[in-house]
Amino acid sequence: MSLFDKVTQFAKSEQGKKVIDQAKKYATDPKNKEKLDQVKDKFLGKGDKKG
Repeated sequence: MSLFDKVTQFAKSEQGKKVIDQAKKYATDPKNKEKLDQVKDKFLGKGDKKG
């Protein structure tokens, strides 16, 4: 079974649905969204690089 199949199977399970719901709630909180944006920018190299 491929990794994608495992992820899909988990997402369809009751536990997966709970995790997805929690992630959606976390992502919609303005404070958490700001944190997520900072991590995303750092990961993508859009942080405070000068040059």
